[in-house]
Amino acid sequence: MKLHACLLLAAVLAAPVMSIAQTAAPAAAAAGVAKGPAKPDLVEGEKRYTAVCAACHGADGNSGVPANPKLARQHPEYLVKQLTEFKSGKRANPVMQGFAAQLSDADMRNIAAWLTAQQAKPGFAKDKELVSLGERIWRGGIPDRKIAACAACHSPTGAGIPAQYPRLSGQHADYVTAQMVAFRDGGRKNSIQMNQIAAKMNDREIRAVADYAAGVR
Repeated sequence: MKLHACLLLAAVLAAPVMSIAQTAAPAAAAAGVAKGPAKPDLVEGEKRYTAVCAACHGADGNSGVPANPKLARQHPEYLVKQLTEFKSGKRANPVMQGFAAQLSDADMRNIAAWLTAQQAKPGFAKDKELVSLGERIWRGGIPDRKIAACAACHSPTGAGIPAQYPRLSGQHADYVTAQMVAFRDGGRKNSIQMNQIAAKMNDREIRAVADYAAGVR
């Protein structure tokens, strides 16, 4: 009888310990699962874009000011990268740094997702002589100076490659020219690849590529 009583007592004492351990294990495992970023909120993206960005980049991301880039249909990863680098100062621009400072990481993702969903208005080349040169460089590069074709990274249609290279189709020629000059002269340093390419190009070649990009489909 004493043996049975001891065994029964041992079982009673052991039972709660096992129950707690079994309950705690799934909770601990669940707590250790890393949560990824929330799915972008397009409604919030539009609200923040309208409040912070629309005055310069247009109500639907199609800027009417040649000095300000069109953002509609741009790749979201590229937009988030640029906003992040404006905010940190890696891409130097005092005006954009001030605006980007107002945005959280979630704001950036939401705005980028909303802009990607907007319809881009086409642009147009303006100089027939320049656009012919621009097309040659875009499609074939400048072999004797080891300048790669723009189409290799930005695609033949200017659509770019998501998460890697931006869309340039229909972009303002003035804006593209300004950025390439900044890459060449060291004013913009957030792409070593573009610094190296632009460093080998003269003003006329840069303007030609920018004019072609504005009208490429």
